[in-house]
Amino acid sequence: MLLFTFRLLSYLPLTALQAMGRLGGRLVFALPGQYRERLLANVRQAGYLDPAFARRAAAEAGAMIMELARVWFRTPDSLARVVSDQEAVFTEAISEGRGILFLTPHLGSFEMAARYIAQRKPLTVMFRPPRKTFLEPTMQAARNAAGVKTVPAAQQGVRAFLRSLKSHQAVGMLPDQVPGEGDGAWAPFFGCEAWTVTLPGKLAKSTDSIVMVTACERLPQGQGWRMHFMRAPQPLPESAREQAMLFNRMMEQLITRFPEQYLWGYHRYRRPSDVPPPPESAVD
Repeated sequence: MLLFTFRLLSYLPLTALQAMGRLGGRLVFALPGQYRERLLANVRQAGYLDPAFARRAAAEAGAMIMELARVWFRTPDSLARVVSDQEAVFTEAISEGRGILFLTPHLGSFEMAARYIAQRKPLTVMFRPPRKTFLEPTMQAARNAAGVKTVPAAQQGVRAFLRSLKSHQAVGMLPDQVPGEGDGAWAPFFGCEAWTVTLPGKLAKSTDSIVMVTACERLPQGQGWRMHFMRAPQPLPESAREQAMLFNRMMEQLITRFPEQYLWGYHRYRRPSDVPPPPESAVD
C-alpha cells in the first residue's frame, strides 16, 4: 500500500510534493518532544542560533521525505533536473580507473545523489534497515533500481564493498551514522566530539580507492537539485581518528553550503552503550 501511495504521489509536481513536505516538517517540529529538542540542540551546537533556522531545517527534512516519490518512481525526469558546477571533479576521478568511495551525509537528497552517480558508474550503497520493519520492502524495491545496488550495513555489506572497490567500481555510504564499538573513533563534528565511523578510511587504504564527499542540494521552487563533489586529499592520514577528523571536516564544509538541508534532528552525538566516553585529551 505504501509503495502504491508513493507511486501515485510521484505524479504530483515536484513543487507540490516539496511544499507538502515542508508543511508537514514544520507541523512535526511544532510538537513538543524528543525530535524538536534534539534538532534545536544540534543546530545550536553548530552555531545556528536563529529560531527561524531550526524551523527551516525541519521544513527541509519534510521536503526530503516527500520528494522521494519523484526520486524513486520518476527517476529519469528527476535526473534531468540535476545540475552540477563540479562535474569535472567527478569526471576526473572516473578517468583514473580506480575504485571510488562516495561519502554522502544526511544532507539534501542523498537518494538523488546515489542515482546521479549511478548514471556514470554502477554504485553499491550501504544502508541500515529502517526501524519500522514494514517499510523495508518499499525501501528495497525503490532503492535497488537505476544502477544502484543496496547491501546491508553488516559484514556482508563490507565484503561487497571490498569486492566492488578492488574491481575499480563505486560504493557509497552515509558517513555520519553512529557506528558500534570497534567500528568508530571520536572526532569533532561542529565543535563536539562525535563517535564517527572508521570504515571509509580502512576501505580506501586497503584498496587504494578515491574518497569523495558528495551531496545533492535541493534547489528552490522545485527547480531540481545541484550535485556537489569534494575529493579527499591523498594519501589519507594514517590513524583512524585522523581519518575521521578529515572526513568530518569535509562534511562540515559541505553542510555549511546549504545548512538548512542537513538532518539536524538525527541523533548524531549519540554514544552507544558499549562505547567509552571520549578521552579528555580528545575534548577541545
